[in-house]
Amino acid sequence: MSQAKDTLLRLFALLRLIPTEPQRIAASTLLEKLRDRGFSVTLRSVQRDLSRLSIPFSLQCDDSETPFRWSFTREAPLKLEDMDAPTALALFLSESHLSPILPQSVLDQLGPQFRRARNFLNGVGSNGLADWAKRVRSLPNGKTLIPAQVSAHTWAQVSAGLMERKQLEVVYRSRSKGDLKHFRLHPAGMVSRHAVSYLLASVNGYSDLRQFALHRITEVSVLEEAGHEHESFDVDAYIASGVFSYREAEAHVELIADVRPQIAALLHETPLSQQQTLSSVSEQGWHRLHATVPLDRETLWWIFALNENIRLHAPQVWVDEVRERLNSMQALYQNNQTPPQMQPA
Repeated sequence: MSQAKDTLLRLFALLRLIPTEPQRIAASTLLEKLRDRGFSVTLRSVQRDLSRLSIPFSLQCDDSETPFRWSFTREAPLKLEDMDAPTALALFLSESHLSPILPQSVLDQLGPQFRRARNFLNGVGSNGLADWAKRVRSLPNGKTLIPAQVSAHTWAQVSAGLMERKQLEVVYRSRSKGDLKHFRLHPAGMVSRHAVSYLLASVNGYSDLRQFALHRITEVSVLEEAGHEHESFDVDAYIASGVFSYREAEAHVELIADVRPQIAALLHETPLSQQQTLSSVSEQGWHRLHATVPLDRETLWWIFALNENIRLHAPQVWVDEVRERLNSMQALYQNNQTPPQMQPA
């Protein structure tokens, strides 16, 4: 290898080893790392390299203690430092969570970072954090459906309209009737819920927000006209209003139920709400549950999922619905006729 090429590769490797402030690294540590990478170098040459690279690459030296320590400034025009293990781990574990909710343009920019993270973790098998990525997973509570398929074009156009606050011309397939409808939309936000992503937008000529499932948008294009600002829109307040949880009333209610021992133990560790009490009511281990909860369908679905592990006492509207469902299910399984019509939960 020529001396010029060797010097260039050494300088490049040196820059990749220098962290961004407030992290710092001593010249002696840099020397050891360079030698580990096969470079024949002295401490004096490392110090000389750091000095001549400091101005063009915005390196700074902390000489308040010895040995002196070096770092990139936050405003450095080019940062070549190696990805550290915590950053690689965070990117690796977050990739699957970020993909459904980030604009495609952002995902395209993050793609090289995700690949770097995977390559970094694959290359440092002895690192504890790298091993963590192979052994740790985050699982949702309950059955996870396969996400609805959204075309790259739809995702890109909707994301662009939302970011640029432009109107969207869409052809939308109705879920109930299956027919196609043409809308001019004014985007306000986007929410990813379970396996479906929704565009929150108002239809041209109206001010109320509606939810449009992205996978049911068959055609979409961004228009030049600016969309409505939706200045008062707050996505967190919108979600808190209960639009995605099918809330039956604004007020909260007291849920009273008897639960089996294993459910009581689960609720003791992971409460149903901040206002919850559990008290023993039988020698068989049943507990009486009192919890303040929203009157929404998600809580009712949780109750149905417990089956015979819960005996509901209140609110009465849910007791009546559970009783009605039990009668419907009994009728469904007691005969071979066409299933009776059941109201959606």
